Amino acid sequence: MSTHDVLLILAAFLASAVEMVEALTIVLAVGVTRGWRTALTGTLTAFVALAAIVAVFGPALRYIPIDALRLAVGALLLVFGLQWLRKAILRASGYKALHDEDAIFKREVAEMEAHATDWYGFVLSFKGVFLEGMEVVFIVITFGGGEKGHYPLAIAGAAAAFVLVALIGAAVHRPLSRVPENTMKFAVGVMLTTFGIFWGSEGAGIRWPAGDAALLGVLAFVLATAWILVAVLRQRHAREKIAA
Repeated sequence: MSTHDVLLILAAFLASAVEMVEALTIVLAVGVTRGWRTALTGTLTAFVALAAIVAVFGPALRYIPIDALRLAVGALLLVFGLQWLRKAILRASGYKALHDEDAIFKREVAEMEAHATDWYGFVLSFKGVFLEGMEVVFIVITFGGGEKGHYPLAIAGAAAAFVLVALIGAAVHRPLSRVPENTMKFAVGVMLTTFGIFWGSEGAGIRWPAGDAALLGVLAFVLATAWILVAVLRQRHAREKIAA
């Protein structure tokens, strides 16, 4: 397995894990307050809907020209990656509050307690799993569609994330506040931006020196740039707090 393949699996794993942690938080909130039958029914219904969408539209992806797909995938990854990386940099520097899974859990519980019917719990669990599941489908399609034969790698990364998050959720039955989601989002932002630059450039006709090994150089550049921005913004934020 090449370095490119390992990084692809890792990126798909981290990106999928972030979405699954958010979905699991909602499902746990529904299960604790409305019962696990309601939560599991909404979750399974969302899985069926996602499977139907993939079954209907999945085969059409093979007819997309590979270079056009690389360019489109690279552009999309850059858009999402830079958004995630920007938020992660702001959180790490102190300009933006850290993402708190406990706060999300309490908010979901408060919303459900204001509704007396199980229908609300079903809709909430369905919505959370379906929307986050669509994000995972998008992640698999974008990472797997970069080059031929990469779908199994992207699926493997997403599947590993699903198994890990599901096992943790089944074991603890509580919000995953101890999972370093902010760190994961920083890593995912770096990965998405790296692949976006690499695939977008290839789709535009640029050939990287050393081929796939150039990914490590792009990764190092993006990571170093992000950490420099964090350091600069952290110092600026500290000066602003002192001045205030």
